[in-house]
Formats: sequence, C-alpha cells, structure tokens
Amino acid sequence: MSYQVQDFDHLLRMQGFSETLLHHHFALYHELVENRNRIAANLEGLAAQGQEDTPEYGSLKRRLSWQSNDMRLHELYFENLGGQSERNHRSCLIEKLTENFGSYKAWEEDFKTTASIPGVGWAVLCQDHSSGKLNNLWLDEHQAEIPADYKPLLVLDAWEHSYMMDYGFKRPEYLETFFKNIDWDVVDRRLIV
Repeated sequence: MSYQVQDFDHLLRMQGFSETLLHHHFALYHELVENRNRIAANLEGLAAQGQEDTPEYGSLKRRLSWQSNDMRLHELYFENLGGQSERNHRSCLIEKLTENFGSYKAWEEDFKTTASIPGVGWAVLCQDHSSGKLNNLWLDEHQAEIPADYKPLLVLDAWEHSYMMDYGFKRPEYLETFFKNIDWDVVDRRLIV
C-alpha cells in the first residue's frame, strides 16, 4: 500500500512556529512518506522474486518499521497541532487525565518533565487499550518502546528539527509553544471511552 503525503499547510499560521521551521519539518515528513513507500515497493519486488529469506529482505523489513512509525508519529504530531480554542474542562479527556494523574496540572507537569528528558525522541500521552489508563511515555526510537496495546493520544516531537531553528537549545520554550497550539478536539477524539 502506498501512502500519500498529508497537507498540513494550515499550520503555517500557528503562533510561535516560524514558517521556515515548519517548511523544513514538512519537507522531512514528505521524505519519510517517500522513503516508506520506496521500502515497501522494494520488499514487494524481493517477495515477487522469492527473496524473502535474504538478508536484504530482513533488513528492509526492519527499516519499514522504523520508517512507518516515524512517518505516522509525525502525522499524529501535526494533527494534534493548530488548535485555536481552550481545552474543554469538562471533556472526557480532562476527566481521564484527572483520574489518572490527580489533576490536569499534575498531568501537564509530568508530560513536560517527560518531554524534557535529555536526548532526542518523542513524548507521547498514550492510552492502554486493556485498562483504559493514561500514561506519558518517552520514545527514543520510532519503532520501539510503544507498548503493543497502547494508543497515542497526544504526540510531541522532541527531535531537534522540530524546534532548534526557532528555539535553539531552549526546549522548555518550545514546550510552552506546543501547549499553546494543541488542538484539544483532535486529542479528545483519539481517546477511547
């Protein structure tokens, strides 16, 4: 299956993110989609030749996981940005955050602490399908560390390309800008009730 690049140009009007940074970030995302499609096509070609037992096939299979998750995490990140409204204090999400963390503020502090872990990666608010519990996770790698039964609700890109051009080494300022631009309606819709 070939994936299409999604259009996130509506985010160019977001406060706190320069158009230059967003254009570079979108270009990276476009490359991820193209690479994912190219790897999938190469795998199909090798399979058609009966080459599924070759090291090249195995290497491409591993790379497909990396590329697919990198692509999808970027899509989830862009999708949960661009919000213009305040969060709904009575939403199911806020109730669930309060239930799991004690309060919205406690959750936000934990998420920001998670997103401030040194290194590059992703901060992700996830929901455990089995228990319904919400957790903030740090992902070093695109294809690893997301528990199999967890659904991403809110995704923050903490790789340097997502903020360095505008914020340099000031990740806390980037986090504040991120929170000002969350589309809470999108995050609410991702919650399994």
